[in-house]
Amino acid sequence: MNFPAQTNTVTANDDTIDLQNFFQVILRFKWRILSLAFIVTLLATVIVFSLTPKYFAKATLLIEAEQANVVSIEEVYGINSNSQEYFVTQLEILKSKHISARVIKRLNLVNHPEFDPDQQAKKFNLVSFIKEKLPFLPQSVEDISEKQQAYIREQKVLTEFMSRLSIGLIKKTQLITISFESESPELAAEVVNTVAEVYIDNHLESKLAMTEKASSWLNERLSALKTKLDDSENYLQAYQNQEQLVDIDGVKGIEAKELQELNSLLSTASQLRKKNENIYKLVQDKKSDPRSLISVPEVLNHKLIQSVNEAAQKSKTKVYELQGTYGPKHPVMIAAQSELRSVNDNLVQQVELLVSGITNEYLSAKANEEALQAAIKAKGQRFRELSTLDTKQKELKREVETNEQLYNAFFTRLKETKEVGEFQSANARLTDPAQPPLLPAKPNKKLIIIMTFILSLIFGLVLAFLFEFLNDGIRSVDDIENKLKQRLLGLLPLQKTPRKQGLALRHFFSSEEHSFSEAVRTIRTSLLLLNIEHDAKVISVTSSVPGEGKTTVSLNLSFALGQLERVLLIDADMRRPSVAKNFELPSYQTGLSNIIAGTHSVEECLIKDTQSGVDIITAGTLPPNPQELLASSNFANLISSLKGKYDRIVIDTPPTQAVSDAILVAQHSQSLVYVVKADHTREKMIQSGLGRLLSAGVRIDGIVLNQVDLKQAAKYGEYTGYYDQYGYNAQVASDNTIATSKPETSHS
Repeated sequence: MNFPAQTNTVTANDDTIDLQNFFQVILRFKWRILSLAFIVTLLATVIVFSLTPKYFAKATLLIEAEQANVVSIEEVYGINSNSQEYFVTQLEILKSKHISARVIKRLNLVNHPEFDPDQQAKKFNLVSFIKEKLPFLPQSVEDISEKQQAYIREQKVLTEFMSRLSIGLIKKTQLITISFESESPELAAEVVNTVAEVYIDNHLESKLAMTEKASSWLNERLSALKTKLDDSENYLQAYQNQEQLVDIDGVKGIEAKELQELNSLLSTASQLRKKNENIYKLVQDKKSDPRSLISVPEVLNHKLIQSVNEAAQKSKTKVYELQGTYGPKHPVMIAAQSELRSVNDNLVQQVELLVSGITNEYLSAKANEEALQAAIKAKGQRFRELSTLDTKQKELKREVETNEQLYNAFFTRLKETKEVGEFQSANARLTDPAQPPLLPAKPNKKLIIIMTFILSLIFGLVLAFLFEFLNDGIRSVDDIENKLKQRLLGLLPLQKTPRKQGLALRHFFSSEEHSFSEAVRTIRTSLLLLNIEHDAKVISVTSSVPGEGKTTVSLNLSFALGQLERVLLIDADMRRPSVAKNFELPSYQTGLSNIIAGTHSVEECLIKDTQSGVDIITAGTLPPNPQELLASSNFANLISSLKGKYDRIVIDTPPTQAVSDAILVAQHSQSLVYVVKADHTREKMIQSGLGRLLSAGVRIDGIVLNQVDLKQAAKYGEYTGYYDQYGYNAQVASDNTIATSKPETSHS
């Protein structure tokens, strides 16, 4: 009769982080973690003490911001030493391959044992060793010229040298630190100081090279400028001789003064001409009547005309006065009339003479103005000619002066350059020269060992948690209840056995192994209490895979049940039987296969164990078709007949993952015990085996966890309540041990 499987589950909160589990993992793997840390630290210690010590030498170099030049010649170099870029540039120059190569050459490091590739090749090299052992890997090319080999050798030394050299700029200062790593403290200090010396020498040589180049260029330019200056002076002199120029500035001054005077005279003459021209025009208009000219203001205001006119007026007045006294023919009157006529004639004559004089003055003023205009025109033409000559002369003089200034400037710069070349000012100096260090800087043995130990501990912890994460075996009650959804019937503690030997058959009865005996009895009790309401006479025992101890459980469960009841042990594993081997029975011993096949009777195959009182039926002759035998009615009839003779029948069946024999046997069982090897079989495999049984409607009473390390489990509290009863003393255990053995029964 089959019953539905019963499970006892405990709900777990997967979202809760149980720190105790982490500590349990650490405790479980602590010795392995410590062993790993110890081994790695020991190995690191051996390696560290076998390493060649490295020494660091350090020097401080001051970069001068203001160079002590004899003269100002910075333009020749084009360097602004006050900018931050200047110091960064000097830093990069110090780091350059050129400086390193010169140091290597000066110290002959190519042949130094610490850098020589040939001498280094004699030392053990893991990469070279691997290449030698694995010829299919790319090997170094040997068919190259000696020149190429020398170049490769120099480049290797240069690369190694630069990898050990460290140069840095101290912030907000003009100081640069130079340090070097070497196996020799003396060499380390020598290299650092030599780097500084080579850098200073390189700077001085660069200045000297620039000075020489500048001097050469200045000499070339000076020669060309000298020729140009001479040509310009000769051309000026030729021009002055051609134009007969002595003091053109003085001549121009005289001409300008004369031209100014002529312009003044011309202005006066022009004014006079205009005045005379006006009078001349008035006189010409009234020239036909000389007497009418007297009314002209310019004639009337003339002094001579005024005096003659006054005389005429007096004569006229006298005639008027005498007319009242004398008659026309009176001699006085005649004389007065004659005097009046004489005066009037004189007036006309004087007017005519004055008009003639005015005409002459006008013509003279006009001629004078024209003459002055002609003179000014000629003088202006001469002045312009002199200005043109002066401009040309000044242009030639300026060219001469420019060439002379340029020549003098280049000549001065050439002298300055020569002075700078004679006085070499270094741009840097060693403020703190390197000294051979007393103690090695590398390796820091103490730090390396401590860090190795710490890191190996961390790595061990990581591996422990990784193994814990990857390990999906069953090791605790929670795993059985939460992962497998089954109850724990009991567990069997791990027993120490000789290597390559299994557990002794009579181990259950040993008085020294009471904990194991009690564990088996606990399984027996759990199984009996579980089936107290219904009589489960047939109990089948199986596992997921071979090697989990199902046969051991079957044997010892039979021994435990045999102390209380009449028990039959049947080996139903007709593929890899173990019961006969455990009881040291011959391989040809007849058994279950013979009974089902009908070749032998039960009595012929039945064997009684005298010490435990358990009857045994082995697997018998190995058949080619064990599943057909187990599925036959003969097997069912056999089990039914045996139920009436025995209180309990324990059947050892094959693993579920190997074959389906266990499912066939379980169809005739009222109880099934599933054996799981602790922390061994994968969860998915166990789930698969349980699933196959449950799908077939097999009742699974629970799980027996086999080979549990109780000492270790006690530290983690994984089986609290299941193993604490195993602390009974030997006396209690001996009380439960069978005092006497049952009599042997021969084959029926």
